[in-house]
Amino acid sequence: MIFDTHAHYDDEAFDEDREDLLGSLKSHGIEAVTNVGASIKTSKNTLELTEKYPYVYGAIGVHPNETAELDEDKLNWLKENSMRKKIVAIGEIGLDYYWEEPDHDTQKTWFIKQLNLAREVKLPVIIHSRDAAKDTLDIMKAEKAEDIGGVIHCFSYGKEMAREYLNMGFYLGIGGVLTFKNARKLKEVVEYMPLEQLVLETDCPYLAPVPNRGKRNTSLNLSFVVREISMIKGIPEETIMEITSRNAKRLYALV
Repeated sequence: MIFDTHAHYDDEAFDEDREDLLGSLKSHGIEAVTNVGASIKTSKNTLELTEKYPYVYGAIGVHPNETAELDEDKLNWLKENSMRKKIVAIGEIGLDYYWEEPDHDTQKTWFIKQLNLAREVKLPVIIHSRDAAKDTLDIMKAEKAEDIGGVIHCFSYGKEMAREYLNMGFYLGIGGVLTFKNARKLKEVVEYMPLEQLVLETDCPYLAPVPNRGKRNTSLNLSFVVREISMIKGIPEETIMEITSRNAKRLYALV
């Protein structure tokens, strides 16, 4: 069985068939999903999904490109709702310099505040880092994020950066991008890293793997990612599923 550690099933891409799709996951070998908030609104949507489906867990937090909406009241809302039983992480949080809004200082300020929130409520973090490798790592080291723990979502950097995070005890989230022809750098990371620090994720509805690249992504596509990891590491697919599921449960303190 597969654990999808990062999904966005509250996205409007699933409005027409969300209930049928989520209801079918178990029969397709998906044992659990963590739905991840990216704003206050999507964090509220995530709470609703965790209440409706026993195998859906939740993370709440504000994505770097949405941090202009944050203030102390909203941070307190995140704190209060992080106490809910099925909320397993703070995220996704971090830095994203691909889009220039909001400014970098605003992103950094709220990244640090949300890291400290996670430390306070004793939950791991889900880190989003895009085109911001140095600043993300510098902040995480300065804030001693290794004491918090968590996962680098949709890991997109090279082996040297992977080594830094692996040495800090973080998991790396691997999804559909691994199957892309231009993913040489990520394939090298997967070959290099210990399987015990790898977790599977979709980021659905985004980043569907080959052969469904460009289409709406769902947890059902993770079998293609498992197959790619199996080929890279020379480990049976069943073993990949078993170990990554165990990793996910350890990451989210579900064991």
